[in-house]
Amino acid sequence: MKILNLYAGIGGNRKLWGDDHDITAVELNPDIARIYQDFFPNDTVVVGDAHQYLIDHYKGYDFIWSSPPCPSHSRVRTMGVYAENVEAIYPEMSLYQEIILLKYFAKGDWVIENVRPYYQPLIDATIELHRHLFWCNFPVRHYKVEDERVHTEISNKSVVYDVDLAEYEFRDKDKMLKNMVNPSVGKYLLDSSLNNFPPIQEGLFA
Repeated sequence: MKILNLYAGIGGNRKLWGDDHDITAVELNPDIARIYQDFFPNDTVVVGDAHQYLIDHYKGYDFIWSSPPCPSHSRVRTMGVYAENVEAIYPEMSLYQEIILLKYFAKGDWVIENVRPYYQPLIDATIELHRHLFWCNFPVRHYKVEDERVHTEISNKSVVYDVDLAEYEFRDKDKMLKNMVNPSVGKYLLDSSLNNFPPIQEGLFA
């Protein structure tokens, strides 16, 4: 299957997808793109604007995953001390542009991921998993996702979800790790697209 992975970061969502697919990843930051390529040497990595790449290439893929920038939507912008020290900014509307584009023009399956926003979403999400919202065009069961991340490891070991950045010299290492999508969620949504639902077990679905 041909997969397009946009705003790929270091590939948290892609970690458990395996190597049976033809995957193209798009990441704007060349240093982050190099780390992704180290982790997934069989993927094609494009250094560029994911938003533009999507509209130029959306027709060529069977499955598209997009994680547009989330800081302008995050609820922390309006919470407590943090909110007192930041200026109001316009929400980055590329999120909704991509949802609308894919909803009406994409032929394959797609997922768009973002944080729970501080406002009522302008387009209702398909599902919420692991504190994130997902918009997609295929059925997804509610799934109880276990959080394998140990938050203290971010500063102490530079390891999250068994992703180790200790050997890399990079200023925003903690930010990269905190921004990762839970790999179990990434796998679950790809499996859902392929109709490979896990067997129903007591307590598995929330």
